[in-house]
Amino acid sequence: MGEYRMLNWLDEQAGRKYANFINGEWVDSATGRTSPLYESARPSKKIGDFPDSDEEDVNRAVQAAHEAFRSWRNTSGPARAGVLYRFADLLERNREELAYMLSAEQGKVLAESLGEVQRAANEARFAAGEAFRVDGQTLPSENDQIRGEVIRYPIGVVACIAPWNFPIVTPVRKVAPALAYGCTVVLKPASATPWSSVRLMELLAEAGLPKGVVNLVLGSGSTAGDPLVSHPLVSGISFTGSTELGLRINGIAAARLAKTQLELGGKNAALVLDYDNLDGAADQIVTAAFACSGQRCTAISRVIVQKDLAGRLNGHIIERMKAIKVGPAWADGVGMGPLIDKKQLESVKAYIATGKNEGAVLSYGGESLDMTGENGEEGGYYLQPTLFTDVTRGMTIAKEEIFGPVLSVLEAADWEEAVELANATEYGLAVSVFTDRLDLAGTLPDLIDVGMVHINHGTASQAHMPFGGVKSSGFGPFSIGHTNQEFFTNVKAVYMKSR
Repeated sequence: MGEYRMLNWLDEQAGRKYANFINGEWVDSATGRTSPLYESARPSKKIGDFPDSDEEDVNRAVQAAHEAFRSWRNTSGPARAGVLYRFADLLERNREELAYMLSAEQGKVLAESLGEVQRAANEARFAAGEAFRVDGQTLPSENDQIRGEVIRYPIGVVACIAPWNFPIVTPVRKVAPALAYGCTVVLKPASATPWSSVRLMELLAEAGLPKGVVNLVLGSGSTAGDPLVSHPLVSGISFTGSTELGLRINGIAAARLAKTQLELGGKNAALVLDYDNLDGAADQIVTAAFACSGQRCTAISRVIVQKDLAGRLNGHIIERMKAIKVGPAWADGVGMGPLIDKKQLESVKAYIATGKNEGAVLSYGGESLDMTGENGEEGGYYLQPTLFTDVTRGMTIAKEEIFGPVLSVLEAADWEEAVELANATEYGLAVSVFTDRLDLAGTLPDLIDVGMVHINHGTASQAHMPFGGVKSSGFGPFSIGHTNQEFFTNVKAVYMKSR
């Protein structure tokens, strides 16, 4: 999997024209318009042209999903699971190709891309099992001639709107449970990363998924996303992205009482309290802070540390940050890739400037890196991993989601102040707590207002555990685990007179 092999493969794929996937067929957008997509690490290299879809395309896709729902909802759980098990196998079989595609359009290093594909396969397998685990109840009756039951049934057509930072695992995370519970899907990936979703459709078809059960519409949020969210035949919207956009989607959906499952922003903290293994804590923090170049909702972006431990912990963190090699996915030993595009780079650099202006100490990094190729080919949008110390709670970088490789260190006098600082943002997604004290390990999960708590490790989740946040980090049932059932199904009470 060397540099030559990956770049040669990408060059062979370049310049193709892609289409929407509706009712089992590849069809051009009704507008006839397309938008070019370029590699993240080589912005002058064109991947291909992708549809710029509109309301007509969305309506065709939703109608196809609505028609397919009539039969798919009645397909047996084992049959639905069989499609998903085959799909998981195909993800693994095509793992390297998918990783190349992912790294090309998103920019993350190959090791991360390979891990993302494997995680997608793991989640697809768990979702397949969910087809066997749809809950029901038989309840005692007040009347001995009437039996009371509670049954679950699929909600119908689901709009799955995925972000650009995880263009393989997030669509799978939404599509797979929808299929397991008997729903049909219209998938709209981010316009910055449509390529991976094209391949996912091909693999679902190869796995034996019937026509119309999953449809793909490519385009911008304004021309394709809005009509999808507001479509009267869409019963639920599963969205991952910014809090601002999530609130807007929730408002549109609420106006017609459609269900929503929203995975939104985060400002996740690592609390380091009475912990001897600072070296190990630094390993976990740096990995969680700079994976995907910090462009993930569960990235650790704040460290809240006891004052007496701060100096030593900062030293360990900087030591590890210095060891991170920044570069394109195919380079040997690379640990962090570029930001997704110029706009994102400029946004993160603006936060760095604000941090310095507000009095935080830039202890490491903060500079753009020139990755121009030997032949003058334009490089991607690279930034050094960045560490701020002497950060206080009122600073912008301590409160707002930066979505880039920037880590801020705040100091606390004791664990009570650390909890107060952890809760002092609008977000509530994840937290890591590093402590040797069993009393704190048992107490803090109840006191920190987040959806996920990690004790003595970073913010990596697992393929069967519920995933989500509170406050401005999420709304609706958590995804990944069995809690998905609360979103993809509704309940119905049944009273049956036996005689």
